[in-house]
Amino acid sequence: MTQKIKIRGIMAAMVTPFTKGGQYVDFDKLGPLANRLLSQGAHGLFPCGTTSEGLLMTPDERRETLEEVLRSVDKKTPVIAHTGTFDTATTIELTRHARDCGATAASIVAPGYYGYDDDALFQYYRTIARSVEKFPILLYNIPSCARNVLQPELVLRLAESEENIVGIKDSSGVMTGITRLVGNAPDGFHVICGTDDYGYQALLAGCPAVVSGLSNVVCEIYAAVYNNIQKGNLKKAWQEEVRLEKAARIFKYGQNLAAFKEGLRLRGFDAGYVRPPQRELTAAEKRALEKGMKEIGII
Repeated sequence: MTQKIKIRGIMAAMVTPFTKGGQYVDFDKLGPLANRLLSQGAHGLFPCGTTSEGLLMTPDERRETLEEVLRSVDKKTPVIAHTGTFDTATTIELTRHARDCGATAASIVAPGYYGYDDDALFQYYRTIARSVEKFPILLYNIPSCARNVLQPELVLRLAESEENIVGIKDSSGVMTGITRLVGNAPDGFHVICGTDDYGYQALLAGCPAVVSGLSNVVCEIYAAVYNNIQKGNLKKAWQEEVRLEKAARIFKYGQNLAAFKEGLRLRGFDAGYVRPPQRELTAAEKRALEKGMKEIGII
């Protein structure tokens, strides 16, 4: 029987602090960042994903990062480890590690670079799910990065086929896809929104949780959206969503992850550097970011 999980609220997609030039993971900063996000209203953490520059990290770095995050937070804190890579063997290896070191679940992005049809993607996920029987797996749909799309029909087919495929993080930017999944998924299947600028709409549609890169910098805004919805104060929740959408534009939807780290610096936390080929912000970009953050009242 697959371990039961209940993921609710704001899951912060943590940035990974690197030393200057991106040479090493700055492990000393991981624990303080994790606890900062939780203190600002995050309900759980999502390390080693897109916002974390996980695909630029070695498997050893990803293992050590997850271990440090888990060491740093309360054991009851939900931690979803992103374990996806471009190949099956490494993905299985990282997923088994996530299981063995105590992560709540693993999320696995669609393999990228090559184009795969639905049958190939079905076999890929089935193989991984069966390699970690009873450990919860969430699919991860982000076609803007991964190239391959996890269509609702494929997601539902996988949910029905494999007991331990218990949800999906959908970062497609297509609200209609979430509608189809929420409307047709089996009971207990987590449809988690990964797009900040319609988090309010997704939560009202029935998504139990969101995974947010933007929450590194404005976690309290997203938490206010979620908490006000839970209280039935939809007007206040909507006001906060409007602020959140403005923040998403100011940070350009995470297109350059250095913006999130600069935003954290401007709010008093040194989140280190990005890893090349990511680049740091120019002086002009930093000034524009600071101006935008002042306009929405977060500095």
